[in-house]
Amino acid sequence: MDKSHLILPSLTISNVDDNSLFAREFCKEFVLSDQKPKFLFGRNIYAAKILESVNISGFIDDFSKETVFLGKPIVKLESIPKDSLVLILSGGSPLSARARVDELKLRSLDYFSFLEYADIPLEKILFDGDFKQAFSKNRLKFEWAHSLLSDEISSQQFKKLINFRFSKNLNYMKGLKTREDEQYFEDFLSLEPEGESFVDIGGYDGFTSREFIKLCPGYRHIHFFEPEERNLLEAKRSLQPFKKIHFYPLGLSDKKGTVKFSAHGSGSKINNTGEITIKTDSLDNILDERVSFIKMDIEGAEKLAIKGATQTIKQYHPKLAISVYHNPNDFWKIPEQILSIRSDYKLYFRHYTESMYESVMFFIPSAK
Repeated sequence: MDKSHLILPSLTISNVDDNSLFAREFCKEFVLSDQKPKFLFGRNIYAAKILESVNISGFIDDFSKETVFLGKPIVKLESIPKDSLVLILSGGSPLSARARVDELKLRSLDYFSFLEYADIPLEKILFDGDFKQAFSKNRLKFEWAHSLLSDEISSQQFKKLINFRFSKNLNYMKGLKTREDEQYFEDFLSLEPEGESFVDIGGYDGFTSREFIKLCPGYRHIHFFEPEERNLLEAKRSLQPFKKIHFYPLGLSDKKGTVKFSAHGSGSKINNTGEITIKTDSLDNILDERVSFIKMDIEGAEKLAIKGATQTIKQYHPKLAISVYHNPNDFWKIPEQILSIRSDYKLYFRHYTESMYESVMFFIPSAK
């Protein structure tokens, strides 16, 4: 196995299958040859750019009622010819997609490896942000963050993810499952059925708050922050049966103001080229009461929102669940920022997909 890509020893997973030779051969054949049918498994932002350089036979989508996408037919996986080449575009569950393709004994490659080895213009991976460069420049900071983790699951998942994001070798992610329906709620949070006060920052359609209510039916309050109007309306509809929920049509930041915003469903985010303008404020300006649990997933704006919640964190010492996957250096910058506010937290890490999305750092108050 070529070990030139492996990173620091304490973050290295041994005995991972190296797919670089196969990936190079697959890319060459997929791009240059017209001898075999070629299909894209999945339909997302990466597809259109591929079609500029590669003539494909169609898209695989077992669940779509549509028949055409980007001018190409949409087909079921089991209907494609046995000599087909399949490029897997799945962003969240590429291992599961690969397993399905392998069952049919089809040749396939994931988009992460394709991007690494195909010599054609391609869309960069969402949230990658040149992870390899970020890690190489700040490797001791990543090591420091890893050293703070409080259990073996945290350590192993952190290792798997860092190695995958550095090498783009999907084999590092073996053993991880897509479980976004369980995201943010782990046993070590020790949430109480009665008396919890929840702050849902980046509430989207209300799913996370509904899950909180299942676990903590006797909650005191839920403070729900969502700046995108359609998301907020859906959240209000789905949470309508429940009381003591306070809705804020705001983006949380470090100060009161306005910013440009791109409204794209669960991926809505602050963006200098956004099509709408939203209001922002800090959590410290809005709340002046005890909160026990803060969840934060706001597409890369987490550090500004944490800055704006400094007094809340300092005074009330809440449990925290914060997304750290949007920017490469957030894996160490967010722990550094939180621990500069209060050092008495234990850190845990959990990852909720088979890909690079949905990594959460948990901060649990240390026993006094």
